[in-house]
Amino acid sequence: MEQRRADVIRRTAREAQHLETFAALPGERAMIGRSAASTLQALPGIGAWTVAEVTFRALGDPDAVSVGDFHLKNVVAFALAGEPRGTDERMLELLEPWIGHRARIIRLLELSGLTPRRFGPRFTSVDRRSM
Repeated sequence: MEQRRADVIRRTAREAQHLETFAALPGERAMIGRSAASTLQALPGIGAWTVAEVTFRALGDPDAVSVGDFHLKNVVAFALAGEPRGTDERMLELLEPWIGHRARIIRLLELSGLTPRRFGPRFTSVDRRSM
């Protein structure tokens, strides 16, 4: 593991006890998610994508959007506008009617199976059992 990533993990581990208090807080999940987000973003090496994933998956923030995700912007653009490719800005624009529930909408879109056509190289599966 490269030194930079190891440093981020160590710093985050030192803050873990403070971060765990957010999971135990009573109240609205979105508000708790926003509080945790500001604490996480203060840690060097933790970006917007990581913050959104943690606040949605660990704390249940119903409005967390993983800006910067490689595939998510394309899934949202395709499912909501029929566009094969999207940008983070376009994704946020399309999700605007559901502010407060964007993470839930994204999760429903992911589970729907609606995906844009793939443009990258294909992986050829090789059966290695007979080798």
